Amino acid sequence: MTTALPRSRDDKLTPAEICKDLKISRSTFYDWRAKGRAPRCIKLPNGDLRIRRSDYEHWLDDREDCA
Repeated sequence: MTTALPRSRDDKLTPAEICKDLKISRSTFYDWRAKGRAPRCIKLPNGDLRIRRSDYEHWLDDREDCA
């Protein structure tokens, strides 16, 4: 059974959900984050990260290849 990404633009995604959607490893996501190449993240008081769906979609739009 597959779970779809949340649909509301206000929803918060986890790094695991982003990795699953992009078919990348968690280490790749954190490498991109360390290099400033990942989508904007919200760091919660417990250290967990969340990404606003709207920020993720904007980040994807910025990386579209217009070839």
